[in-house]
Amino acid sequence: MAYSMAVVLTMKNKEYMSDEMFNELVSSVKEAVAIANGTTAPSRVFDYSPLNVKEVREKAGKSQVDFAQMIGVSVGTLRNWEQGRRYPEGAALTLLKVVAADPAYVSKVLFQNRI
Repeated sequence: MAYSMAVVLTMKNKEYMSDEMFNELVSSVKEAVAIANGTTAPSRVFDYSPLNVKEVREKAGKSQVDFAQMIGVSVGTLRNWEQGRRYPEGAALTLLKVVAADPAYVSKVLFQNRI
């Protein structure tokens, strides 16, 4: 959305919102209230369900000790993930997603150079 004038005007070190932007904000808040009250359906819904780490491990056919060793985390960390006390992040989450997609391949790749 393009605005013909500055959205925020500065006057004597105070910031003021333009009428257009203020009206858009009020409209958004009214829409949020209507969604929260159930009178309006949201335009989109996001599902942020966490990865089921135990399910991924079981799909890989590994014990907690073997799986933790395979992905390079402590057994305690793995247990915290499985019990929902903590959630994997960053590279660990990415690796778990790859394991979930093809556990046999990941196991092969990670263990091929071990003696």
